[in-house]
Amino acid sequence: MNAIEEQILDCFPSGSYALSALLRLMDIVESEEVPTAAVECRIQPRLRINPRFVSRHANTPERLLMLVMHELHHVLLGHTTLFKTVTKTDNFVFDCVINALISRMFPHADHLAFLTDYYSDKKFPECLLRPPSRWNGKTVRRLPAAIRDLPENHRAEVEEVYRSLYSETGITYQEIHDILPRLLDGEGIAVVPLLGGHEKNGATKGGLDQRSPVLFDIVRSIVEEWPQPPDPICGRSLADIINHDTIFPRSVPNNRSILRKLLRKIGDRMANGRVRRPGDDRMVTPTPVPLLDRRSIVLRALGSEPLFYSGSIVLRRRIPSGDRVHVYVDVSGSMGGIKDAIYGALIDCREWVHPSVHLFSNSVSDVSHEDIRKGIVKTTGGTDSACIARHMKVHNVRRACIITDGWVGEPRGGHRATMSKARLGVAYAGQPFNTEDLSAVANHVVTLNL
Repeated sequence: MNAIEEQILDCFPSGSYALSALLRLMDIVESEEVPTAAVECRIQPRLRINPRFVSRHANTPERLLMLVMHELHHVLLGHTTLFKTVTKTDNFVFDCVINALISRMFPHADHLAFLTDYYSDKKFPECLLRPPSRWNGKTVRRLPAAIRDLPENHRAEVEEVYRSLYSETGITYQEIHDILPRLLDGEGIAVVPLLGGHEKNGATKGGLDQRSPVLFDIVRSIVEEWPQPPDPICGRSLADIINHDTIFPRSVPNNRSILRKLLRKIGDRMANGRVRRPGDDRMVTPTPVPLLDRRSIVLRALGSEPLFYSGSIVLRRRIPSGDRVHVYVDVSGSMGGIKDAIYGALIDCREWVHPSVHLFSNSVSDVSHEDIRKGIVKTTGGTDSACIARHMKVHNVRRACIITDGWVGEPRGGHRATMSKARLGVAYAGQPFNTEDLSAVANHVVTLNL
């Protein structure tokens, strides 16, 4: 282990963020060819860090942590997929969002000093890359001097962006991209010292998932252990604490029929199933009407005329036809805009659903059909298929349906074996959705029109 690896090992809290997996995944090397740091997305990924920059600007464990987290977020969030071409303005916007995100993840003064010392609040647009002075981690009480000195006709727009960046509401790349380029001078941005490798071999060049699929998959699994970033940025957001929320279910008839058909396939037809359907059932009953049955034929042969004959009538009633299905609903942050439609479809198909609906993110929370009708959501914000497998094993689930956008991580080892033993259906919802993680264990697959 070289000196820079030891420094990075010391800067991360012990046992957190899957650091050992990160160090096994990529080479961490000292290099003066990059001005600050950069992730090279190659067959053997490398994290290159400039030792002079570290000694001058990231010379404490807290500051070095912020630098490494900044670089890994470039990898995770896949910025090159957001716009057709990446310009200097795009890179500036990316860094604005990432710096705000990691500031809210680590709002302590020792961590924030990395950004507040490196960027000046008296220069525009440089001031957008750092949190305000004496910031409480939630709201902006005092704007940077550079924003207060802007012309009045521009000040309101920039203030809105800055307050959203460093408040609990958050802001997306596109929202910043729609406002700032009209106010930013390309030459002015060029002199702003951005973090990371934005010119050569950096994470913002090329399609990460195609250039280094191993890095893309493993960094995504590593980040599942990070604290949840409190903002609406595109990506997989995770948390350690269950948050309670309420949504309003809405029914989509087309999704109802798609989901009902899938649940019937999974539930299958069973003679002793809990789900009952209308059907014809024959009942034997005595009747005085002469009929040819075995008993009357024998009595007549013995010289006795039977008083009653064995007849049958057809009754229309509900008979057992299948078993109820355990439904696991993805309630992670990436499903935020479509959970109401999913709840509506579940209400329409409740006769085929187990009495407890299983909401999953990083853990499974069971709710009743009444809770679904009320729109109650319990989530940790993240996504992990391992918690589904553990729940299925503990409760001996043999018929299950997962409603998700598919970004749940590929089940492996014992978890994969548990899910493979069950009759499992997957209903994909949301855009974009990922069909690869669960493809090896799914028996039936449908797509909901949400």
